[in-house]
Amino acid sequence: MAMPQDRLHRWQDRRARRMAGLPWLGQETRPDRKPVWYTRDELLVLSDHRASAERVLGGLGHTRGVGETELAPGLLRLRADGLDVPTAARRVREAAARDGDERTVVSPNHVFVSTPFEHGGPFGPPQPAPKPGDRPGPRKPGQEVGVAVIDTGVWRDSPLPAHAYTAAPADYEIDTDVDDDGVMDGDVGHANFIIGVIGARTGKADVRAMRVLDTFGLCTEADLILSFARLTDEKLINLSLGGYTLDDQPPLALATALSALLTGRDRLVVAAAGNDGLRDRPFWPAAFAGTDVPWADQVVAVAAHDGKELCDWSNAGPWVTVTAPGADITSTFVKHGQFPTGWALWSGTSFATPHVVAMLAEHTARSGSTEVARKAVLAAATRTYGGYPGLA
Repeated sequence: MAMPQDRLHRWQDRRARRMAGLPWLGQETRPDRKPVWYTRDELLVLSDHRASAERVLGGLGHTRGVGETELAPGLLRLRADGLDVPTAARRVREAAARDGDERTVVSPNHVFVSTPFEHGGPFGPPQPAPKPGDRPGPRKPGQEVGVAVIDTGVWRDSPLPAHAYTAAPADYEIDTDVDDDGVMDGDVGHANFIIGVIGARTGKADVRAMRVLDTFGLCTEADLILSFARLTDEKLINLSLGGYTLDDQPPLALATALSALLTGRDRLVVAAAGNDGLRDRPFWPAAFAGTDVPWADQVVAVAAHDGKELCDWSNAGPWVTVTAPGADITSTFVKHGQFPTGWALWSGTSFATPHVVAMLAEHTARSGSTEVARKAVLAAATRTYGGYPGLA
């Protein structure tokens, strides 16, 4: 179901203008490559490479006024006005390599985006659904599985029932973004949609909404890892967000945080593969599923299919774990002039991801183990889409 091209182009142009106007947002763009977004003036570095980083910054003219904070144990955030972030990161990496350290020791403070927003999905913004979908039912008693949806804020005026999730006051969205023609932009309702997908498919998920993305679906890498500190005993974490990184290297801060979050724990991160139709570039954090980190099997990377084939707009690669329905999904959205019923039709790997989360919650509730659940879900992926195992 296509949308009018003028509306799509207007939305894309407005999005581009907004991002270009954010003074804290930097980007590195190369020909025929999607941009890498990062926070201006900031560098994330392992503490044991602090001296090397300071030498590099000094060589770039930043001998004074360099701010330093500890982002996490063993990880520093350095800040210097006017810093050439990509150049600084590459020079620190080169210095580490000369010293025989092949680890990712430094990176920008990358900026991640929700996975229909930056990429636009196949159709751009959501559209009113022709008819309501399945409404999340009441939770089924016994062995509910904690699920964290780390995403945008939740919009209260929605067909999404209050019993489908819990949220702190700060996790609610209070602002929409409407253009001059009355068209709602941004990603308000993204979390509502995701939670609706989960609730329509299982009563075993005890969903907790946690806001990290702003109204337009942006967050920094540092913001994301700080949100992990709010997690308690949730076994499944839905991340319908991500991005590309400098030289396609694993994002340093996120790798450090995920290691602490997953190592030795009965927990899975389920992450969207992104919507740029790329097959040759990792999209993080989903791409951690294809790395050699000890906790790689605890990351489930989800691409999207349309019931017949892998969606041409879905990212994929050897790091993808499974595919799930992600085209023309109907779910709970927000009540608004354009969406009088509050139900919307939307596409993206953002919405394939909660489909997998719901199945994992069902199997985890039965077995008591996310590892067993992961194996059961993959065993259920009896079809293939584009060469990848797929769920109906």
